[in-house]
Amino acid sequence: MRDRYYSKVILFGEYSMIFDATALMIPLKRFSAQWQFPQTRNRAASLTSNQSLKLFCKYLSETETLSNLFDLQAFKKDLDEGLFLASNVPSGYGLGSSGTLVAAVYDRYALNKTDDYLQLKSLFGLMESHFHGSSSGIDPLQCYLGQPFRITPDGVQLLSDDFLKKDIHIWLIDTKIKSNTKPLVNHFKAQRENPDFLNRFQTNYIPFVKSCIEMMISGDKNLFFNSLKQLTKGQLEFLRPMITDNTLDLFTTDFDFHFGAKISGSGGGGYVLGFTDDVQKASNLLQDFEVIWL
Repeated sequence: MRDRYYSKVILFGEYSMIFDATALMIPLKRFSAQWQFPQTRNRAASLTSNQSLKLFCKYLSETETLSNLFDLQAFKKDLDEGLFLASNVPSGYGLGSSGTLVAAVYDRYALNKTDDYLQLKSLFGLMESHFHGSSSGIDPLQCYLGQPFRITPDGVQLLSDDFLKKDIHIWLIDTKIKSNTKPLVNHFKAQRENPDFLNRFQTNYIPFVKSCIEMMISGDKNLFFNSLKQLTKGQLEFLRPMITDNTLDLFTTDFDFHFGAKISGSGGGGYVLGFTDDVQKASNLLQDFEVIWL
């Protein structure tokens, strides 16, 4: 069993995953969660987490396809003794607060663990649907594996921790707005019922997601930023409700240096993600925001 479960960042593929397209994920080790039994100084936080876990345990026990996969008797016993998940992963920020919980519960209580990552993704999706109504399962998979990977309809490709090239720098900025995943995902799913929207999204958006991933892994900086520019335009066209008004100016594509912004997770708040090859110019541009450099 792991000591802790790290938060995650979806670099690319947050909505195209719904179409079983490619996505690229990395762990964000600045935030994490770990199992603990209560201590007096953390009593309020531990009680909140413990109650949330009890509701999750109830969900697992009442879901026919999940109830036999876990040692729920042990889970209930530990919860009655005050077990909780101590976490500094911000909720509503697209960094995997529910993903770490799902990964931790699976890791601690699953009766028969599997190394089939696609099977795990499906299972995690069913587990995480307790929190979001529906889930691809990819967030908990990242939190469980704890290392970068690319996922395609054919499988999961694990990547080395240093696969990112040194001249492509990644930043996160805090929108100071909590995101609510469920209504945003439901909005997107309603949109894709429109055949015109669906056709344009598959034709004019998904290919640039794949290109960004391929160029980032291959290290072709110029082609990467060219693809990112087209992806940014696509987010403005297809995912505008997921872009907060206070970061909209960052989604332009006419900067005089390599720079691009995109939503992180479901969008609608939380963090906004971006890339640049000039840290100084990007820092000047982002000076009004709280920035995390990955």
